[in-house]
Amino acid sequence: MHFKVKGLRWWMIGLLTLGTVMNYLARSSLSVAAPTVMQALQIDTHHYGWITGAFLLMYPIGAPLTGYLMDRVGLRIGFLICGVAWSLICMAHGFVSGWIGLVVLRGLLGLAESAFIPAGMRATAYWFPARERGFAAGVFNLGTSLGAIVAPPLIAWSIFRFSWEAAFIIAGGMSLGWAVLWLLFYQHPDRHKALSKEEATYIADGQDAQPEPEKRERTPIRSILKQRNFWGIALPRFFADPVWGTLNYWMPLYLYQARGFDLKTIALTAWLPFVAADLGCMMGGTVSAWLHKRFGTPFVNGKRITFTLGALLMVGMAGVGFVDSPAVAIFLLCLGGFAHQTLSISVISLSADLFPRRQVATVTGMASFVSGLGNLAFTLTIGALVSVIGYAPFFVALGCGDLIGMVLLWTLVKPGGLTQTRPATAAAQT
Repeated sequence: MHFKVKGLRWWMIGLLTLGTVMNYLARSSLSVAAPTVMQALQIDTHHYGWITGAFLLMYPIGAPLTGYLMDRVGLRIGFLICGVAWSLICMAHGFVSGWIGLVVLRGLLGLAESAFIPAGMRATAYWFPARERGFAAGVFNLGTSLGAIVAPPLIAWSIFRFSWEAAFIIAGGMSLGWAVLWLLFYQHPDRHKALSKEEATYIADGQDAQPEPEKRERTPIRSILKQRNFWGIALPRFFADPVWGTLNYWMPLYLYQARGFDLKTIALTAWLPFVAADLGCMMGGTVSAWLHKRFGTPFVNGKRITFTLGALLMVGMAGVGFVDSPAVAIFLLCLGGFAHQTLSISVISLSADLFPRRQVATVTGMASFVSGLGNLAFTLTIGALVSVIGYAPFFVALGCGDLIGMVLLWTLVKPGGLTQTRPATAAAQT
């Protein structure tokens, strides 16, 4: 008789969240270390744009590939491969001698790290009933901002205590430690010996009306591309994701160049927008569930309403470059982090509501490809023009882009039957 863990689905999403923390710690390390690395390796802003662009070029390419990988070989092995890869690549950052080496490594990092959103949505599709998926998506996305919160003090401490090279080795080593935990403890719900019958029933009763078993079969990519629901998810993310890319890759450099912050001040302040983003994760994950419970609003419409609220709040970010007070600028960046994660969780989690579970990772990865193109175009434009026109116009663009995404989300997405769930049994609710 095997030991059963109560609420095992939350332990599994917690383990995945920890992986997301490690993912974003490795990802954010360069942006925090950028002032030191750029000085040490004689890198200018234009070259830095290409370095960040390499990540954002390979990230959208990697997202559908890693999503397809996990739909084919399973989440446990697929995400493990990606986790080990990004850990070793992060550590290799400490051995480069010029900007070209960073371009290569950031590209490889983007390829490996693109796995976390497809992995998270696949996990929520199989481990959670439909009514909990929004909140579960918010929980695992907490890792994105938690990793970015940990990065400034950890990387700054590592640089002051050791060197900028050691900072990358430490961050990558921590990710390898998580990979061991993932290998030891994660299993698909059909095979997890610690899953109780009551929780398995609870999950199954809240799944799609015609639940599908996990299969090793081809996903019809062409048919997905022909569906308006796919583009209704992908295009709003195209306009939304440059906000997150800017916060992760350009905000520390903006604070250094435009606001005169030194490394110590950056370490003390650059994590604040990601704390606000954590709150946004919870907001995005709970509003649609509350609307469904209180007013009977369908989950898809609830998530569109939540996206709309986030898009309206995002307008405040347009003022970042125009305010005189650094404190007000930080506040508006925090507002942007909160608003972005509120709407981002809503649109990302729609893939589990609109598509069969065995396609969720692939659909999410393909949508990430589209959003990554927006991220890439935006960061290359910043790198090319920021020294000429400054940062202010880019914050205006970020503040208004989600309004376009809002219109597309309401126009293109057509709710289907997958969100109709079977009523939970009395036993499952205990």
